[in-house]
Amino acid sequence: MRTIEMTMPRMGESVMEGTILRWLKNVGDIVQQDESVLEVATDKVDTDIPAPFSGILEKILVQPGDVVPVGKPIAILRILESETNNGSSVSFQEKSVQPLPNNITESLKSSSFSSNEERFYSPLVRNIAQQENISLQELATIPGTGKDGRVTKKDILEYIEQRQSKRTEEPISESSFQKPIATPNILQTSSLSGESDIIEMDRMRKIIAQRMIESKNTSVHVTTFIESDVTNLVKWKNAMMRTFHEREGAALTYTPVFIQAVVQALKEFPEINISVEGEKIIRHKKIHVGCAVALPDGNTIVPVIKNADKLSLSGLVLAVNDLAKRARAGKLQPDELQGGTYTISNIGTFGNMLGTPIIVQPQVAIMSFGAIKKKPAVIETPQGDFIGIRYLMFISHSYDHRVIDGALGGMFLKKVSDILEKFDVNTPL
Repeated sequence: MRTIEMTMPRMGESVMEGTILRWLKNVGDIVQQDESVLEVATDKVDTDIPAPFSGILEKILVQPGDVVPVGKPIAILRILESETNNGSSVSFQEKSVQPLPNNITESLKSSSFSSNEERFYSPLVRNIAQQENISLQELATIPGTGKDGRVTKKDILEYIEQRQSKRTEEPISESSFQKPIATPNILQTSSLSGESDIIEMDRMRKIIAQRMIESKNTSVHVTTFIESDVTNLVKWKNAMMRTFHEREGAALTYTPVFIQAVVQALKEFPEINISVEGEKIIRHKKIHVGCAVALPDGNTIVPVIKNADKLSLSGLVLAVNDLAKRARAGKLQPDELQGGTYTISNIGTFGNMLGTPIIVQPQVAIMSFGAIKKKPAVIETPQGDFIGIRYLMFISHSYDHRVIDGALGGMFLKKVSDILEKFDVNTPL
């Protein structure tokens, strides 16, 4: 037997520290390899830190609220000798050890249970299942995203949430009131007058508020607008969406096409693909596009598609769907929220026509795409002008007037509009 020091892992190239939110295990608890031991917060992501090996949590070195640099020890874990010979690569430091008592060793080996197919379940998952009255047969139906298909804490909690959602759709009976209903994890207190509620911001909302204030105090925001005829794009999507869904099992949206148009325009206008550091302008050779995603709790997160200019339209569709799905499930890695060089927001998803988006620092511009609406429009042809029904959309472009003048900002917006208006209805996917 020996012990290791669990250290704060690197959760992305630019993530250098994390804030301890809470410990999921107590000193003396048995933990299984890949079982979540604590929750850590970075800039916008709360993530679980798993145990690198199976063993016993011997000592906790940091407390909730502590900001811990990457690589600093956070706990000491006593592990089984057999667990260190499986070829795993983790960062740890060996400490002097004493053998584990036989009863503890046997408990560790038998602390999981399995189905008839010998499926592994960690003690944490088992305890949650028992508390929620989930039978072994029902547990076996839950898809696992952990190592070797293991059911993680997030997997079972998502399953429970979905199960509860289905129950709320059923008629309410008297028995429904026998068990208290869980409330959101926010502070909500009625005022003395009884006419208002006081709601404390959650951690993410505080961070968003701070970032928005910082951006407004940093950049001189200017927003321009253009209306685009995207009739060809609508026809293409309507023709392709069913085939794509049957082939890929994913939805086809306009967002990947918007990203592709922005990428093409950035290639022509590299002066937009920049950031500002003090009095220096950094021109980026790579194009990393951030895409705003609305979360179920009402907050917004901006995952980044790295090297978007290297992806085909099909690749962009899959990348957008993957990031959006994992963002809403809370499964993004911190590095997937870093390094963007330009950002878009598809506000048309909510039926909005126009917006004045706020720049994501230290970027210098952001574009929002409004709802696509059928409208009467003047159509110019060699035979003359006539009125027809077309699909029109407003595009908003906010840019930092410190480094982007109106001419450049306007030309870039017009270029994106032209690309979308000339979209080829025969584009393969």
